[in-house]
Amino acid sequence: RCRPQLGGAEGGSVLAEAAVVFVVVLSIHAAVWDRYSWCAVALAVQAFYVQYKWDRLLQQGSAVFQFRMSANSGLLPASMVMPLLGLVMKERCQVAGNPFFERFGIVVAATGMAVALFSSVLALGITRPVPTNTCVISGLAGGVIIYIMKHSLSVGEVIEVLEVLLIFVYLNMILLYLLPRCFTPGEALLVLGGISFVLNQLIKRSLTVVESQGDPVDFFLLVVVVGMVLMGIFFSTLFVFMDSGTWASSIFFHLMTCVLGLGVVLPWLHRLIRRNPLLWLLQFLFQTDTRIYLLAYWSLLATFACLVVLYQNAKRSSSESKKHQAPTIARKYFHFIVVATYVPGIIFDRPLLYVAATVCLAVFIFLEYVRYFRIKPLGHTLRSLLSLFLDERDSGPLILTHIYLLLGMSLPIWLVPRPCTQKGSLGGARALVPYAGVLAVGVGDTVASIFGSTMGEIHWPGTKKTFEGTMTSIFAQIISVALILIFDSGVDLNYSYAWILGSISTVSLLEAYTTQIDNLLLPLYLLILLMA
Repeated sequence: RCRPQLGGAEGGSVLAEAAVVFVVVLSIHAAVWDRYSWCAVALAVQAFYVQYKWDRLLQQGSAVFQFRMSANSGLLPASMVMPLLGLVMKERCQVAGNPFFERFGIVVAATGMAVALFSSVLALGITRPVPTNTCVISGLAGGVIIYIMKHSLSVGEVIEVLEVLLIFVYLNMILLYLLPRCFTPGEALLVLGGISFVLNQLIKRSLTVVESQGDPVDFFLLVVVVGMVLMGIFFSTLFVFMDSGTWASSIFFHLMTCVLGLGVVLPWLHRLIRRNPLLWLLQFLFQTDTRIYLLAYWSLLATFACLVVLYQNAKRSSSESKKHQAPTIARKYFHFIVVATYVPGIIFDRPLLYVAATVCLAVFIFLEYVRYFRIKPLGHTLRSLLSLFLDERDSGPLILTHIYLLLGMSLPIWLVPRPCTQKGSLGGARALVPYAGVLAVGVGDTVASIFGSTMGEIHWPGTKKTFEGTMTSIFAQIISVALILIFDSGVDLNYSYAWILGSISTVSLLEAYTTQIDNLLLPLYLLILLMA
């Protein structure tokens, strides 16, 4: 079914979103100013032109896969995340004197550019008639990027980039076919590009395990993410041939989960960390009294979150309307809960928060498999409980907003290499990097949504977002920064207040105009700006 053409106001909102992304790109370019930053500028220009063509393609209903309908393609903001992240990671690790992670940052940037260029070529290849001017611009930008990377990467690094690109191509074909309407092209680029990079890193480290000297915590994240993705692909393929809603299928599902977990994931992790994974995890979680107190506190918050879900469903049962949905404020309860979860973890024990967020991600994904495949006895119950909290972004078969919320809060903790956070390399605005998810999603997005929906009257052109919501969001994040300064003695901003205010304001404007998943996109952009 064809979508309606974009009106002038909606087209203006796309241009405004692009303008905000260009502000970020130019800010990073000014802060880093090397040949890689010039590559990022060239990539942004070509992604802008290709996004316009891909939006036209989606409006005509001519895309090969079924993408999420209530948003534009999002190619520009998604294309810039990995390259910009690699640039700022390279810069921070260079300051910290860590050549290994400096090269790693260059590989991240090169991989992000390669994946974005591939997506652009794919979009142009299926567009009819072929947009000649856009093809010329993409060709010039791609030629510049490939030439610079050819003279910057070693043979091994080039092979690594090509491996990630190959995995990305296959994941696109598999997951976009299995999960129609779950992603926009930009979200697919961001999510599947990240999964492809993680899978390649895990394979690389598994093959060089004798040389690997990584932290077991990092290996734990890699194995959990890849294991859950492979589990989902396995069961999706299996349940094509059998009904997943029967008791026999449910028993088989749980048995195979145990087999994959105990027979594949745990031995894989054991090979990497050279210890019994379960014993290591138990010793890690209960190593200090602080960790025991934090785990007990988080358990209470998790219980409260479950009670909120049950209470809202009880209200729906008593409501006369069968289409009763949880109000915006009720959905934002979970944002307050995750803020209350993450702030003590960041202040008192970041490694524990790192591992706990990884375990929570695995639990969320597993429960989504149970809900999606209607696995007895919880499948139908989860469908009923979670349907109350759906919004227009959950138009596909999967419910992903709560997983995106967890990812948005956790990525600033997961992505910054710990060896590059030493020697004062995270002073100034960079001291707020672990709080990027808390500020952008936990505080900013929540306040903007609540105040915008209750008191907002002046709408940003072409959007449902309001000027009042954005301004209160910025103000709330500034207050949060002040509170962080009071309660976290490890944060020293070194008078970098202007950059912090500019970063928060820019990301808040992106929240007002973007139609992509803000829980995932906003923390990444704030992380990039603060790191720069």
